[in-house]
Amino acid sequence: MARVKRGTTSLKRRKNILAQTKGYRFGRSTKTRMAKDAIFHAGTSAFRDRKNKKRLARNVWSLRINAAARENGFSYSKLVGALKKAGSILDRKSLSALAKDHPEAFARMVQKITG
Repeated sequence: MARVKRGTTSLKRRKNILAQTKGYRFGRSTKTRMAKDAIFHAGTSAFRDRKNKKRLARNVWSLRINAAARENGFSYSKLVGALKKAGSILDRKSLSALAKDHPEAFARMVQKITG
């Protein structure tokens, strides 16, 4: 059986690891062991923050809807409750966009649902 040399495999693995740490500082961008650890920690933060990004977006939607609702004489909770009773199909994201970009249409919708 032929002899197998493993230089190319380990070099390729090292090259891929170091390519992922491009832009990192000090040994994290040049030393394989430190780079692997840096990639692991960065991946953990990225996973967590993808979830946080969605959470923050929903908070912003709620704030926008609340601000627009208070301009029309309602609180956020009463408006959302009225929307559910009316069987509205609009979600918070689209309500927020409506309140931000078309406040007069939002006001008409509020009057129609609650009045």
